[in-house]
Amino acid sequence: MEIIRVLWIDDEIELLKPHILFLQQKGYEVETMNNGFDAVDRVREVSFDLVFLDENMPGMGGLEVLQKIKAIKRHLPVVMVTKSEEESIMEDAIGSQISDYLIKPVNPNQLLLSLKKNLDKRRLVNEKTTLNYQQEFRKIGMELNDVRSWDEWTDLYKKLVYWELSLEKLEDKSMEEILIMQKREANSLFFRFIEDTYPSWFGNNDAPIMSHNLFAKKVFPLLSDGKPTFLLLMDNLRYDQWKVIESDLQSLFRTTEESLFCSILPTATQYARNAMFAGLMPDEIKRRYKDKWIEEGDEDGKNLHEAFFLTDQLNRAGLGHLKHSYHKVTQLQYGKKLVDQVKELSANTLNVIVYNFVDMLSHSKTEMEVIKELADNDRSYRSLTKSWFKNSPLMDIARKAAELQARVIITTDHGTINVTQPSKLVGERSLNTNLRYKSGKNISYEKKDVMAVKKPESIHMPTEYSGSTVVFAREDKFFAYPNNFNHYVKYYKNSYQHGGISLEEMVIPFAILEAR
Repeated sequence: MEIIRVLWIDDEIELLKPHILFLQQKGYEVETMNNGFDAVDRVREVSFDLVFLDENMPGMGGLEVLQKIKAIKRHLPVVMVTKSEEESIMEDAIGSQISDYLIKPVNPNQLLLSLKKNLDKRRLVNEKTTLNYQQEFRKIGMELNDVRSWDEWTDLYKKLVYWELSLEKLEDKSMEEILIMQKREANSLFFRFIEDTYPSWFGNNDAPIMSHNLFAKKVFPLLSDGKPTFLLLMDNLRYDQWKVIESDLQSLFRTTEESLFCSILPTATQYARNAMFAGLMPDEIKRRYKDKWIEEGDEDGKNLHEAFFLTDQLNRAGLGHLKHSYHKVTQLQYGKKLVDQVKELSANTLNVIVYNFVDMLSHSKTEMEVIKELADNDRSYRSLTKSWFKNSPLMDIARKAAELQARVIITTDHGTINVTQPSKLVGERSLNTNLRYKSGKNISYEKKDVMAVKKPESIHMPTEYSGSTVVFAREDKFFAYPNNFNHYVKYYKNSYQHGGISLEEMVIPFAILEAR
């Protein structure tokens, strides 16, 4: 058994002999010092696992000793032990990164709990988390066979993401591997659910909130109170990515609502985001605004008219009188410039900011070896997103919005999935380039790998040619052409793509944040 070494610094150390004996009987090695000067020297010489430190000592006081210890060994846990309950002393100690704070007289069990909390926490959390997931694994497995509705799927997906984020913190990765298998099973069943129900959702009151009615149902009702609202649309943001960046916003905001809505098919920016801003399904956008719908094969940008669509949707909703703005950030410099405009923008009722970073990151993963290395799995992809967000202009925009007591909404147009399994497909040269859905005539594909829609108009998807079929890849499949198949697979395998059917792409976050 590993010996844990504790240093106890107290000018009345002789009075603490019973406590020291108690800890020694529990297997801890306890060394004592009755002044700060000798204690600081001892910390330089010996590797301790934890320090108990009296706050009120003659000569060098506890807070000064604490600072010197931290200067020598920054990560050494220090537990302050004091008779004082003054708030200012507590704040000074906490500000100096103490690990715990105990008020004298302390009893032996308090000391033992503090030791376990600081030194055994990782092991105890590992054991408890593993045990809890083992129990939950069986429940989730049973629930998977009984999921019948969108709401049940969102509840289940939240559970899967919760456990994914919990298990990734553990040293033992065996449970994480089991969860990945369970997610694969969930995606297989979710594909069948979408295949069976998606076409029936249009014009159905029981349908979930989807891309085309998100603003009408979730955003516009918030605007009646006149509070300035900043809607931050992070392109390609998954629910698990939202959960890891949420923690960085908690000091500024309270999350007053978190819900999951459904990205329309295809889960691609051209369709899903245009539908959001227009408040219409893609085929209706094409009918209404023939000059603003760009076909798949055209070279022009597919999302150049979002500002127009937003204004038109506000007008149709009777909200055209509201002051609003639209901004799309595709370059860092423009993001920084926008930070300086937040105060001015707070005079508007609604400000929409589309931030393309996550989309650029996911696409560049296929192009840049360094990104492949940094984000070669979901865990590292989340970590990279969190690191970026914490230091991004988007975080600065949120911070300034909080200072102005503005409301912030964070959402996205679709998610993305790490594709690992190629599926052979053959089509004409005019076939679109997306790896997760294909639209066109005379497509030959593996039936077991796709949801095929022979009449794209049945899911309100515009088609360029009559007789077109659209196929959506299931789970983590991606389409590859038989010609040069191996090169194609090597290039795109283990890259993040969107356009198809998976929980990660279709079940996406909408969060309302109110400033603290």
